[in-house]
Amino acid sequence: MTNRFFKALATSAAITVGVASAASAAECIAPANPGGGWDFTCRQIGKIMYDIGAVDKPVQVTNMPGAGGGLAFNTVVNERNDDADLIIAASSATTTRLAQNAYAGRTADEVRFVGAIGADPGIIAVAADSPYNSLKDLVDAILADPGSVAFAGGSAVGGFDHLKPLMVLKEAGFTDITKIKYIGVDGGADAITQTVGGFTQAMTGDMSEVVSFLANGDIRVIAVLTDERVPGFEDIPTATEQGYSVVAVNWRGLYVPKGVSDDTFNSWADKLQMVADSAEWKEAMAANGLAPFTKVGGNFQGYVDGLVADINAMSKELGVIQ
Repeated sequence: MTNRFFKALATSAAITVGVASAASAAECIAPANPGGGWDFTCRQIGKIMYDIGAVDKPVQVTNMPGAGGGLAFNTVVNERNDDADLIIAASSATTTRLAQNAYAGRTADEVRFVGAIGADPGIIAVAADSPYNSLKDLVDAILADPGSVAFAGGSAVGGFDHLKPLMVLKEAGFTDITKIKYIGVDGGADAITQTVGGFTQAMTGDMSEVVSFLANGDIRVIAVLTDERVPGFEDIPTATEQGYSVVAVNWRGLYVPKGVSDDTFNSWADKLQMVADSAEWKEAMAANGLAPFTKVGGNFQGYVDGLVADINAMSKELGVIQ
C-alpha cells in the first residue's frame, strides 16, 4: 500500500472526524471507529488523565479508522512526527501487524511506545472433560505426537491467537511449529464451541471471551499468559508457573511520535503511570474485564521490541510473511 493511498485515507478521515480544535489541548488518536478497544483506550485514559489532574484540559479523541491501524500509524510518522500534544492508542494488534509488515513497510522504531496499563489476559483452555489437566499435560502430548492436538482460535492463521500456543511450545523446545494444527474461526465463542464439541483439543484466546463458559463449567482454563495470576481467577496458574515463560496479553496502551523530545516522552510516561496508579483506572479495568499489566517507559519499549521480533520470526516460519 502506498503513501499516496494512506494520505488519501487521512484526508477522508480528517473530513469525517474533524481535527483538534485547540492546539494546546492533548489529542488521542483511536485508529478505529468508535466503540472498539482503541477507542476505549483513548476515551478512558484521556478522561482519567483529566479527572486526576495529569492534564489541564480534556483530551480530545479523534477516530481514524483505516488499514487496521495503519492509516493512523502512517499519518503520525509522515505528518505529525514532532507533535508533542499527540498520543495514539495501541494494543497487541499493533505489534502483530508491525511484525507482519501489514503497515506497508512501517516499523516499530518509527514511533515511541509509551506504555501499557491494562490487558485482556491470553489463555489456553480445554473442554471440561479433557484428559489434559495442566499446560504441561498438553505440551507433553504435542511433543510426543504433534498431530494429536489441534487448537481453535478467534484470529486467522498467523494472528495473535494462533501465535500464543506457539510461543509456549517454543519455550518447551519444540521447533517445527508448522506441524501444529490450528483452526481460525469467527471469535472466541466459536473457538470454544469447536473445543467443547471435540473438533479441537484446546482453544486459545482472551480471558474476556471465556468467562461465561468457565462459569457454566463448559471449559477449564489450564493457563493464563500473564506475569501474575489474574484477580478474580486466582485458581488458574500462569504459564510461567508451569515452566513456560510466556506473557501474551492483549495489552492496552499508547505510543507517541518519534520526533518528540525525551522530556515530552517522559512526561507522557509519567501521566500514564498516574492513570495506572489511580482508583479510577482500577474501576475502569474491573468494569471492562481487564487485568493489571503495567509496563511504562523504556521497560515497555523493550517489551514491544522483543514481541515484534518474536512474532516476525514465527510468522516467517508459518509462511504468513516472507
